[in-house]
This record gives sequence, C-alpha cells and structure tokens, in this order.
Amino acid sequence: MTDPQLVLAERVQQALGTAFGQEHAGADPLIRPSQFADYQANVALSLAKRLRRAPREVAQAIADALDADDVFAGVEVSGPGFLNITLRDDWIAAQARQTLDDPRGGVGLTTPPQTVVVDYSAPNAAKEMHVGHLRTTIVGDSLVRMLEHLGNHVVRQNHLGDWGTQFGMLIEYLLVIGEANALARLEAGENNEFYQEARAKFDSDPEFKERSRRRVSTLQGGDPETLRLWHLFMDATIRYFNKVYATLGITLTDDHIAGESMYNPMLAETCDDLEASGVAVISEGALCVFPPGFKGTDDKPLPLIIRKSDGGYGYATTDMAAMRYRVRDLKADRILYVVGADQALHFQMVFAAARQAGWLTDDVSAEHIQIGMMLGSDGRRFRTRSGQSVKLTDLLDEAVERASAAIADRGYDEATRAEIARTVGIGAVKYADLSVSHDSEYIFDFDRMLAFNGNTGPYMQYATARIRSIFRKGGVEPSEATGPITLGERAERDLALQLLGFGSVVENAAAAAEPHRVCAYLFETASAFTTFYEKCPVLKDDVDPAMRASRLALCALTLRVLQTGLNLLGVPVPDRM
Repeated sequence: MTDPQLVLAERVQQALGTAFGQEHAGADPLIRPSQFADYQANVALSLAKRLRRAPREVAQAIADALDADDVFAGVEVSGPGFLNITLRDDWIAAQARQTLDDPRGGVGLTTPPQTVVVDYSAPNAAKEMHVGHLRTTIVGDSLVRMLEHLGNHVVRQNHLGDWGTQFGMLIEYLLVIGEANALARLEAGENNEFYQEARAKFDSDPEFKERSRRRVSTLQGGDPETLRLWHLFMDATIRYFNKVYATLGITLTDDHIAGESMYNPMLAETCDDLEASGVAVISEGALCVFPPGFKGTDDKPLPLIIRKSDGGYGYATTDMAAMRYRVRDLKADRILYVVGADQALHFQMVFAAARQAGWLTDDVSAEHIQIGMMLGSDGRRFRTRSGQSVKLTDLLDEAVERASAAIADRGYDEATRAEIARTVGIGAVKYADLSVSHDSEYIFDFDRMLAFNGNTGPYMQYATARIRSIFRKGGVEPSEATGPITLGERAERDLALQLLGFGSVVENAAAAAEPHRVCAYLFETASAFTTFYEKCPVLKDDVDPAMRASRLALCALTLRVLQTGLNLLGVPVPDRM
C-alpha cells in the first residue's frame, strides 16, 4: 500500500536536497494530517534555525523545489512556515485501486526479516487462569500476529510456572485424592481449589508436610515415578489452558511451552558463565550481579541474586538462563516480554545484567511490554464481590451470555445466534483490552465493551458485516469488484485516503509493540466508511454503473483492511450480525 505520508516524506526530502544541499536531505519532513489540506509539512520551522533564514522563506524554497505534478494538486505556504499539501484525486484513486489488487493489501514485509521471541501468557500451572492473565495473553498474541504478517520469524514462548517446591505438595495431594479424580479436576480448571486443599493439608498434617518435602527432593533429583506424576499433573493442567486459549482464539500450542522446568538443566551453567566472566560475584554468600545504576533504599548497589546463599535458584536465575538461551540458541534479534508492569524493575535489572554479560548488544534487543492492571468499577483491582480473583472462564462465559442477549431479537436460529454471540462476546472483551495502551490501567465494563457504537469490538464487527451485506444484496463477491476507482464525493475521497495508511500503521504498531494503534486506525476507518455509506449510495437504481463499480471497489478495499486488521488483533469477525 502506498502510504501518502511516506510518499510525501520522500518528495519533501528530495526537495530539501535540491533547495539546500544533500546534507539536509535526511531531515525529518514532519508530515502531519492537516485540517487545512490533506497534510502539512513542518520541517521549515526547524530547518530555518540551522540555515539562519526566515521559516516562510525556507518553506517557499521547499515548495518551489517539489516535483509535484503527478502527486500534488497544490502546495501552499501558510502561517509562520507551514507547507499545506493537497493530493491529486486521480493519484489517490489509482493508489487505492492498486492496493486492492495487491494480495497483501499494501502491507509490506520487514527487510531483512528478524527472529523475534515473544514471551507471553505464562500462567502458573499451580493456579487457575484469572483475569490477570487476559491482557498478557491477548496483547502478546496480537503482537505475534502482526510480526508474523510482516514476514518475521516469530518464536512464541509460553513461560509456564511449572517447577518449584510447591509441586512436591501438589503431587502428594494428587496421590491423596487419587490420580483420576485429581486429573479430572485439573482439566476442568479447578487448580485454585486443588492448590488450596493441598495447602490446607500441608499446614495441618505433619506427615503430609514431610512427604511433600521429600517429594520435592525426588522431583529435583529426577526420580522416574515422581516425574511421571509431575507429567500427569502438567498434562491435565495444559489441557485446561488449551481450552481457554481455544475460547480466546489464541495461537499458542503445546509446541510453544517453554516453562521454568525447561531451563532447570541450564541454571548451574548460566551461573558458572556469569561468575567466570566476572559479571557475577559472591556477596554475603550469594552469587549476584550488580547492574550499574540500580540502588536500594539504603543507597547501596542493588543485587540481582543469581544463586542464593543456600545454593538455591530463583526467578532471576531462570530469567537469565532464558535470556541466554534465546540469544544463543534461538538466535533472537528482538525479545519481547509481555509481562505485568509491576515487574518493571526486575526486567530492567535482568536486561542490564544481560548487557553486562554481552548477550544483549546493539544487534539484539529486549523489551518489557508492560501490562497495566485491569480495574473494577470502583477503580481497584478487578475482583469478585468476595474479593477473589475473577476466573477467566467465568468472565468469558458472561461476555458470551450478554452478547447473546444483545442480539436476541434479530431473528436468528439458535445455532446461528450462539455462534454470533460467541464471536461478538469474545471479540468485545479482546478489542476492549487491545484498544487501550497496554501499559495503562483500564476499567472493565461489559456495557461499554459490548456497545454497538464507539471504538468497540461490536462496532468494528458490525462494520464488516454491513459491507458483506452490500455485496450479498448486489449479488457479487468482493473479489469481483474489479472496476476502476474514481473519486467524486468528499466522503469517497476521505475513505480512500484513510485506507492508504494501513500498511504504515501495522508496521509502526509492530515496531512500537502497541496494538492500540491498529485499533485506533480501524475505528477511524470504520467511521469514514459509515460517512461514505450514508452519503454515497452503492446499489440504488439511479447510481451510474461506473460509479457503482467504483464504490463497490472502495467497499471491497475497506472490507479487506478491516478484516485484516481485526485478524492481526486476534478479534474474530462474524459473517453477519
């Protein structure tokens, strides 16, 4: 897709070189949408200081040097030195038609492609998935989808909490209540209850506590029977996780599991490497890295403890081993950690330590994609009335039930209504989350997210369904919209111009790891289509055949952009609503 802003940027930079010499050709043209024209270039104001010339004089020199015949309808200097730029209607129309003919809809490919590791979801195998896992799961999956669509090699990593001392207690309790009973409960998602019952027995039964502690030792020592029981526990838990992922439309599979247990054999070697290189040192009996710039409340250097004084390992050890593995074995160019914002300090220190170790370099980056908290209507952490964490499955079931009620009077048979309700309900929850910046908190509100107006999932889904209905009524398929595009009405022009920006939005959203940029763009696109639909009849008898063909082509391109964008977000789209 030919993004007008990119074309303008290139043309303005060429004009800068022509007017002021090639040393200025690389300046940022500062292209912005304008209420006075299509776009505005503000580079003259910043460049004037370096050239020691009046900004309007600089702007006029740029305007005079622009090769504008095939793209620009007009270039005017305004205000203190702004360049107001209006594009030719026939250029916009030609680019829109070309984009519709492009199998990728104008979305480019990353050159060269990168290997990107995305660490996301990462539930604790000893606990049920709750609403706290929703954001890390769907934000991570949307980033994976965008990065893959741009041609990158994406490695999904579901860093399950599947190892540790608690598994001694959990395995012993599995034996207490019987394997079959335990596995059925775990697969049903009763992990919280299972854990709480095991913990209560651990605290009240000295003999059970002792067996649990011995079981930890046999697990860590690789005892075959203990490992068999651990695998039974994990397999049942993963089947439960997979049901949640299937409901949400998440692309994680068993092949993407890279839990704490995977890194267990690497911990000692990781510690040895860090100590041998001098990055880690012994401090008060523990092996620590002291990344520069981190200090505690006592103003002393803050340690990242790699090995405890008793020889045990912690989260920092596992995270350092994972970083080393992802750089050395997976050959990552970029690593994204989609994890709660409350872990910011921990990851800052892990990244700093990895740079000290030489694992992160100018060619390999690591980013913490901070996930803000989901809040209830009271502005506090979203919980049940009793103060418990909200089960993710319960939340999703309620979303589908509410969506079903919202479409109850639309005349669908039971099976169709159920399918649409599932799509709308799940889509509403996902879109509401993705439409806000991932690092911000937001209030969970079913009424708002299920509304059919505003920047919501149902509004976006309805926009695609409405376009499909146009083609059904016209008796043609979107692929048959092969006519040339012409722009007569303002609403046609505005829609076409909006559609040309999709490729850059996807590229920028993936680069910044900000899915909400795609949501904002799609909402603007759907809004532009609504205006177009209201002001530009498509199928009416008095519409000229050539105009009808042009408008059907615009409808087809809009449908392509909305469908592709929603798919990149992981938001399902129903055939009709």
